Amino acid sequence: MAASLFGGIGPGSQPSEGDGSDLQYMEMPKGMATSASPVLPEKENVAGLEAALAMLSALAESLGRSSPDCENAVHDVSGLDHANLALIDQALGEGEVLIICGDDLKAQESVLAGIWRVRQTGTDGRLVRDFVEVGAFPSAVLERAFAGCRNTLAAPATYPTGVFNAPPLISELNGRIPLVGPDVGPHAINLSLLPHTEEDLTFLDGLLGRGPVVVLSRGYGNCRVTTTGTRGVWWVRFFNSTDDLILNTIEVTALPGVVRAAPEDIADSRQRLLEILEVYR
Repeated sequence: MAASLFGGIGPGSQPSEGDGSDLQYMEMPKGMATSASPVLPEKENVAGLEAALAMLSALAESLGRSSPDCENAVHDVSGLDHANLALIDQALGEGEVLIICGDDLKAQESVLAGIWRVRQTGTDGRLVRDFVEVGAFPSAVLERAFAGCRNTLAAPATYPTGVFNAPPLISELNGRIPLVGPDVGPHAINLSLLPHTEEDLTFLDGLLGRGPVVVLSRGYGNCRVTTTGTRGVWWVRFFNSTDDLILNTIEVTALPGVVRAAPEDIADSRQRLLEILEVYR
C-alpha cells in the first residue's frame, strides 16, 4: 500500500530527466579492507620474552607522550632475537597503511594507529635498520619525501596540444608552495571537479615530477598518496573497490591528513596496548 501511495524507491522508480537522460551517481565502494586484532599467545607462553614485553611497555609510554608538537620516538629492535621480535610483530600486527620510500625503506602501520614498523635495506637487500617509530607519520620517510626536489614550477613558453587548464593550476600551485609549513593548512585542488583533458593530467604529472614516496591506505576502497618532485606537492587519489578512480586531488601541504594518525587515534592505541600488556602482568 505504501508503494502505491508514495511510489517506488530506488533506480527506475523516478521519472527520467526532461532531456531523456538519467541521473548518474558516483559508484560508492562496496568492500572494506580492515585490519584484524592480533591473536596473542597465552601468558604461560611468553616466558623468557621479557625484552619484547619491555619494548611494548616503552611503546606505550611513547604513545602517552606523543603530540603534534613533539618529535617521533624511535625504538631500535635490531638487537632482539627472533622470539622476542616475533612477539612484538604479533602484538603490533599489520594495519591499513603501507609506505614505500625508494627502493630501500618501507614502513608498515600496525593495527595500533601511530605505531609504525620501519625497515631499511642496503643495496644488497640485507636489513640495515629495523625499528619501531611512534608518531603521526614516520619521520624517516618524511625526511626523504622531498629531498632534492624543485621549489617551483617553471611554466613553458608554449604548451603541448590538448593542454588547456594546466596553466592556471601552475600559477595556483606556485602561489601556495612557498606557504607550506607545519602550521599552515593544506591547499587542495580537486581535479575531479575541474574541467580538464587527459593531456592536462599528463602534462601536470610530467611537470610536477615523481617523488620517492608511495602511501597505500586500505579502507573503503583504496587511497594512494604519492610525493611529486616539487616541494610540498602530493598527489592523492581515491579508488573504489573495483579500482575505479573516484577522487583525484593535488594537495599542497607538509603532510596530507589522510595519511596522518590523528591524536585521538594515538591515545586510543595507548589504551589498547596497555590492555594487551595487562594480560601478561
